[in-house]
Amino acid sequence: MKPSTLRFALMCSVLVNLGVVAAAGVHVLRPASTNAGATPSLPVHLGLDARQLERWHAAEQPFLRQFSDAAARIEAHRAEMIRTIFAGNVDRNAIEAERLAIATLQHEQQRLMIEQLLAEREILDEAQRVRLAQLLLAQPDKPSLLEDLHGR
Repeated sequence: MKPSTLRFALMCSVLVNLGVVAAAGVHVLRPASTNAGATPSLPVHLGLDARQLERWHAAEQPFLRQFSDAAARIEAHRAEMIRTIFAGNVDRNAIEAERLAIATLQHEQQRLMIEQLLAEREILDEAQRVRLAQLLLAQPDKPSLLEDLHGR
């Protein structure tokens, strides 16, 4: 394979992995389902009291909106990049523009996630911080779809 093809495959793999991490983060932070037997919500798992829960929701809602908006924009750029890669005529400048847009949005998502975790840290007591850190560290490192398709 050419070095540019390998770089592209690696880039796609990184993008898919970041998408999985983002999805896992949103899943962890999503409010609990009302279904009986459902996995408890993060605030329930952490044992937040009423005051903490109020602060948690106040911090969580804007974060989830911003994170979801960035995820939708990343997906739009990813789809456009894929269409551009497989178009009749390859336009490397257009591909690079989409890659750069994705990287910028992913950087923003990462910043949002860090800021949210710092805000949550201020809400939690020490034992709750330990539980949240353990939960985040226990998230599985899933292979990307691209890795699965290529037999990892």
